[in-house]
Amino acid sequence: MMATYNGEKYLHQQIDSLLNQTIQDFTIHITDDVSTDSTWDILQEYAKRHPRNIKIYQRTKNSGGAKYNFLSMMVNTRNDYLMLCDQDDVWLPNKIEISLNKVKELEQQHPNTPILVRTDMRVVNQNLQEISPSYKQSMNSNFNRTAFNQILIQNTFAGCTAIYNRALAEMLFCEPVYCIMHDWWLELVASAFGELGHVDEPTVLYRQHDSNEIGAKDVRKLSYMFNRLIHNSEVKEAIRITYDQGESFMKIYENQMTEGQKVVLRQYCAIPQMSKISRWQTICKLGSFKNGLSRNIAYLMFV
Repeated sequence: MMATYNGEKYLHQQIDSLLNQTIQDFTIHITDDVSTDSTWDILQEYAKRHPRNIKIYQRTKNSGGAKYNFLSMMVNTRNDYLMLCDQDDVWLPNKIEISLNKVKELEQQHPNTPILVRTDMRVVNQNLQEISPSYKQSMNSNFNRTAFNQILIQNTFAGCTAIYNRALAEMLFCEPVYCIMHDWWLELVASAFGELGHVDEPTVLYRQHDSNEIGAKDVRKLSYMFNRLIHNSEVKEAIRITYDQGESFMKIYENQMTEGQKVVLRQYCAIPQMSKISRWQTICKLGSFKNGLSRNIAYLMFV
C-alpha cells in the first residue's frame, strides 16, 4: 500500500524498485491524495503498463496528510500479507522476500496471531548517497522493546519497513479519533494483541530530502540532545500527544484489551492530572520509559 501526494520527483525510482523485487507475486495498491503535480499522470502510465500488478485510486479530496491516507488504506484493505510503502524511498531487491520469510516464521511459532515485522534501513540523501548504514543505529532504536507499556511512550520503527499479516489487519477495523502516526498506531495494536518481530538487515534506502514529512535524525549527537533541551516545548508536546493517542486507543479497543492492559492505559492517560512526583512514580510503576539515557532525562524533566 503506497500513499502518494505530489511525489513526481522520486516516484519512478520507487515504483521501479517494487517491480524489480525478487518476489513478484504481489499487487501494488496506490492511493493518491489529490496531487497537484504530475503524480497522477505517472501513476496512470504505470497502471496502464502493469495492469495486473498496479491498482491506482485517487481520493475525491485531500485527506490532510500522509498518515490519514495510510490509515484509510489500512482500515479498508485486507490480504494475507500487507506492506506499507512511502513514495520517495527505494526498496532493495529482496525486501519483500526477507520480510515475508520472517512473518511466516513467526506465524509458525504463533498460529492465528496478529504479527508485525520491521526491518532496518540505510539512510541516504536525495541522490541515494549513504548518510548512515543503519536507521536503527542513528535513531538509537531498540527493536526488542515490544511491550505495550513501552510502545505507549515511544514508536520504535518506520512504517515503510512494515509487513503485517491478515490477523493484524482484521484488528484495524476503524480509524482512530487521534493518532500520532499511522505506523505508531499499527505498532500499538500489534503490541497489545499480537507479536512484533524484526530483521536487523536494511531493506530500504530511506531518502532524506526537503519534503520529508518525518525524517531520520542522529539522536546520538550532542547537538541533537542540546537542541531538544533548549526547545523543550517540542519535547513537552511530543509527550502530551501520547496521552491523546492512548485515549483514542482505549475508545476503540477497550472490549478487546485484558484487564491488566486497561489498568496500564488508564493510569498512563491520567498522568497529566498528577503532580510532578506522582507522574514520576506512575512512570516508574508502569515501566513506561523511552530507550536511551538522554531521551529519558528529557522525558522525566518535562513530563
